[in-house]
Amino acid sequence: MHQKLAVVVLALFGGTLSAMAEGNLASRPIDLPDLMLKGDLSMSATEYVLETGKYYRINISSDGQEEFAWMAPELFRNSWVNQIVVNELEVKAYGVYSLEFDAEGTFELTFVPIRPGRYDFWVDGYETRGMKGAFMVN
Repeated sequence: MHQKLAVVVLALFGGTLSAMAEGNLASRPIDLPDLMLKGDLSMSATEYVLETGKYYRINISSDGQEEFAWMAPELFRNSWVNQIVVNELEVKAYGVYSLEFDAEGTFELTFVPIRPGRYDFWVDGYETRGMKGAFMVN
């Protein structure tokens, strides 16, 4: 009887247990190329290729020439966001919708994508002028 119960428990939970991450995912981030938003309505990068379950860090900056709201709501919904750092002050956010630049500055974003897909990012109001891109998560 106990052997049958053990087989049933392993059958029910075995796949789930094997999918659990090992170690500290947030210990050593992979640095992505910086993303610079420029007043001439250009961006330094428009595509990033990532893998699910890996820990990433990206610096997103503005030169302060324009006010920008950098949007990536689907990426935020499909990632574990560890923190956002501004001027060495950490924000532990449960949910993020956008990062807004009212002046020159940098946001450091650390996150783990948890679901594969294409996640668009853009600068609100400027996407038709080329300020858009995508995170491709495999």
